[in-house]
Amino acid sequence: MIHLKTERDIAGLRRAAELVGEVLMGVAQTVAPGVETKTLDEAAEALIRSKGARPAFKGYGGGGSMIPFPASLCISVNDVVVHGIPNGTMLAEGDVVSVDCGVELEGYFGDYAYTFAV
Repeated sequence: MIHLKTERDIAGLRRAAELVGEVLMGVAQTVAPGVETKTLDEAAEALIRSKGARPAFKGYGGGGSMIPFPASLCISVNDVVVHGIPNGTMLAEGDVVSVDCGVELEGYFGDYAYTFAV
């Protein structure tokens, strides 16, 4: 079945996606040698919540035997496969960092990723 989006739906999706862009721009300003991936995650979550949204990934997968995802962003450094969990890993010059962000804002979701060079 195809579900057509209303103008209201499209506007809601746009606002959620714009917030993801804003979060990733904030991450871009923070990515630097010596910064821990958990620091990026904490800053992103604070920004997301300050805009009245929630991190869409945090707690995802909690049903059944799956362990809920513990972070707001998925951060993968260098050869780590997608959906890495932010932790105390410190970024170094020359690292390649993939950051995936998802938010829920007023019932609508925005989600995309960007790859940064440190």
